[in-house]
Amino acid sequence: MSSTGKSYVGPPSDHFDGERFFDPDGVPPKSLREVLRWQFGRDRQRQTWPAWAPSPHADTPPERVEGDKVRLSFVGHVSWLIQTAGLNILIDPVWSARASPFRRAGPKRCNDPGIAFDALPPIDVALVSHGHYDHLDISTLSKLAAKFAPRVITPLGNDITMHSADNAIKAEAFDWHQRVDLGGGIAVTLVPTRHWSARGLFDRNRSLWASFVLETPAGKIYIVCDSGYGEGNHFRRVRGAHGPLRLAILPIGAYEPRWFMRDQHMNPSDAVKALGDCGAEQALAHHHGTFQLTDEAIDAPIIALHAALAEANIPRERFATLKPGQVVEI
Repeated sequence: MSSTGKSYVGPPSDHFDGERFFDPDGVPPKSLREVLRWQFGRDRQRQTWPAWAPSPHADTPPERVEGDKVRLSFVGHVSWLIQTAGLNILIDPVWSARASPFRRAGPKRCNDPGIAFDALPPIDVALVSHGHYDHLDISTLSKLAAKFAPRVITPLGNDITMHSADNAIKAEAFDWHQRVDLGGGIAVTLVPTRHWSARGLFDRNRSLWASFVLETPAGKIYIVCDSGYGEGNHFRRVRGAHGPLRLAILPIGAYEPRWFMRDQHMNPSDAVKALGDCGAEQALAHHHGTFQLTDEAIDAPIIALHAALAEANIPRERFATLKPGQVVEI
């Protein structure tokens, strides 16, 4: 039973047992006992983030980007605006002040979104990777539905969460490996990723999670919103099935303590290995610097990424880090 009182119903598959989804190459999420050990254990070393760490950048995007150019604007955390071929696409849009089911508790953003909500161009599509609150933000999706009525493409079961909260959200749910035509020659394929999903205490893995391969005129963009590394199998399979990749957007934050986070979140060293495995020409980092979800310092992911790139003899320009409001064009 999900936190909405409803859950996905469908035939069993190689990643759905009839009740819950699972990753054949992954591991189950941590138990409540392990969560309590992390949160209240004597050995916890939680670093303090600044209450406010504003970005010096703010983007006012154009209404449309035509032709074969792709414009990517970093909103913050894992939220992006991708503009190409006349389409405006949001990734895991979160404009709320907190990544939490509560208004006055839970991780609070420490910088403004890189694009003010009122500065958004007409949004055609939103891609929502899974149900965790720092990725599936009902408040933002409702505001988008009211203003733009975009298609919302999401893995199986997350449409139930959205429709239960606001039936105006135009959610469409798909399984791993399904390809969705977005129009204008743009398409997206949902691909497996090493993670899990939940909205409450009793709905673990009742909805599916995914990464995305976005087909654009400038090449394919591999968007990994949350993932552990494991043995790197998911990244190599994407390379084999969808390569060559023009760009990978990879998470680098929310990784400490390692004993707890390694199966669900990559650290920067893992992300560098994932770049090698997927074979993308370039990478952009995200999932850091906006919400304190775990124990590392706010600047630790970027420092560790630079060290991992140096160790691997990869120039920093190939795996760039942005602040909210910065833009990349390919």
